[in-house]
Amino acid sequence: MAATDREDRLAALGAERVDHRFKGLPPDADGLTVAQLAAQRRDLFTGGFSTPVLTLSAESLEHNLALLETYAERHGLAFAPHGKTTMAPQLFARQIERGAWGITLAMPHQVRVARAFGTERIFLANELVDAPALRWIAAELSRDPSFRFICYVDSVRGVELMDEALRGSARPVDVVVELAAGDGARTGVRTEAECAEVADAVGRVGTLRLVGVAGYEGEVPRADPARVRAYLERIVSLAVDFDKAGRFSGLGLDEIVVSAGGSAWFDSVAETFAALPELSLPVLKLLRSGAYVSHDSGHYRKLTPFNRVPSEGALQPAFRLWAQVVSRPSPEQAFVNAGKRDAAYDLDLPVAEVVRDAVTGVVRPASGISVTGLSDQHGWLRTEEGVPLSVGDWVGMGLSHPCTVFDKWELIPVVEGDGAVSDYIRTYF
Repeated sequence: MAATDREDRLAALGAERVDHRFKGLPPDADGLTVAQLAAQRRDLFTGGFSTPVLTLSAESLEHNLALLETYAERHGLAFAPHGKTTMAPQLFARQIERGAWGITLAMPHQVRVARAFGTERIFLANELVDAPALRWIAAELSRDPSFRFICYVDSVRGVELMDEALRGSARPVDVVVELAAGDGARTGVRTEAECAEVADAVGRVGTLRLVGVAGYEGEVPRADPARVRAYLERIVSLAVDFDKAGRFSGLGLDEIVVSAGGSAWFDSVAETFAALPELSLPVLKLLRSGAYVSHDSGHYRKLTPFNRVPSEGALQPAFRLWAQVVSRPSPEQAFVNAGKRDAAYDLDLPVAEVVRDAVTGVVRPASGISVTGLSDQHGWLRTEEGVPLSVGDWVGMGLSHPCTVFDKWELIPVVEGDGAVSDYIRTYF
């Protein structure tokens, strides 16, 4: 797809009409296009937005995008951030503009979304055995010579199913053998000997082409730096062994792909991949971390590798969920109008960060206020003695686990430091 076509499709998102589908947006904006509403630069608090409303900080988004771009460059890594975190083509485009090789995805539907907005390089971090999806991928590869697609294989049976679905295709599908992170881990081939069997099965069919090896260190059982490093070294050794055995020769490859990297251990990936010896072809060292773009105030705030290497910089939480106090039944308890339908809760509860006074408009720290639980549409707050909090006040909450935040919101306001909403991020889950 030509660059102008990609730009046109992204720009067309601004032509979508604002209506009842999009929670939190101003009711009086119904009928405006997203672009028209963004051009108004409405204030988040006085511009008619209703609660609950999820926001993204414009400054934090830009900071995080820039930080991982420079990190990848510094460590000689290519970067294919995991798009399943956001499923936001606007953010995919910004990541690619910031030097990303392509986008990682997990499911065929996600690939279709990315392709609809012109993503030219996709790494599917899953074994794909769905025949209709494989035939669609094959058609895309045939239609668009610039489309690069790579996916996992982790079984001989998977290779057989893929071959059956792809027979007659014009171009082979590129695959990497996934090495499992250990016994009891998620997917992947459990032993190096079995990896060789899967690779040889790929070599026997004409519909697939072996281009490298991959894994996901986030699934290492009882993960610590030593165990993660040992697993990543196995991935590197597997690539070396495959190359020595000639498994990448005679295939017309320009490079060998070696890939890993979630959002918790990418420092270990950088360190281990830096020691990868020279192979018969150049190596694409592909990092796939995805949660960085929004970061969070919980799970990844605690796990980010930048805690271990502060000299490399620091990510900034970009999310804030604003809800309104709708009940104050006792001095120790309050309820806001945001719950499980609005906030992630699979890893951590939201964290009360700030309060905006309904009368004065003053924003103050949410000291002495904690979120103790979520119902479907309510958040349970506990307040310490003497803490001022009134019905009508807005409470700004930090969230944990971006992957289960984005999927609850179809159109997310992007707020600048002065409170003006300057853009809207469209998601497709």
